[in-house]
Amino acid sequence: MPEANTQTTKPKTKTQIPPFTAFPGVEAPAAFRDIAEKSLSHAKDNYEKIKSAAEEATGVLEDTYASASKGATDYTLKVIEMTRENANSTFDFAVELLGVKTFSDFVELSSAHARKQFEAMSEQTRELASLAQKVATEAAEPLKEGITKATKKAA
Repeated sequence: MPEANTQTTKPKTKTQIPPFTAFPGVEAPAAFRDIAEKSLSHAKDNYEKIKSAAEEATGVLEDTYASASKGATDYTLKVIEMTRENANSTFDFAVELLGVKTFSDFVELSSAHARKQFEAMSEQTRELASLAQKVATEAAEPLKEGITKATKKAA
């Protein structure tokens, strides 16, 4: 009986050749190296420009947000102030109504209060519209400056 071979054979694998070592002693042409170096240099320059532009854009957005946030706070405070004034006026009217003795006094007091409230509402609407315009203008200012600055850089 023939003896069994107890050794296992390993499958043969292809040897991996690292790039650029397949031909030892062969160097890349100088033109190829120059192109590669210039491309790398341009890529670094472009990266720096993009990074700078992104940082500037971030600054502009932060300024815009801060301005808009302040404006929104001012607007909200104005609305709260007006609401308080209107509530106080309504309570004052209610107290005055308690002292009314005749129907004609009631009509006169109601008419005066309605006129006063209409005038107050008209003034408040003008104030809020003016404040909203101011807030929008101030919030847009950092964007406007940023675009102007970017346009001058590009030119």
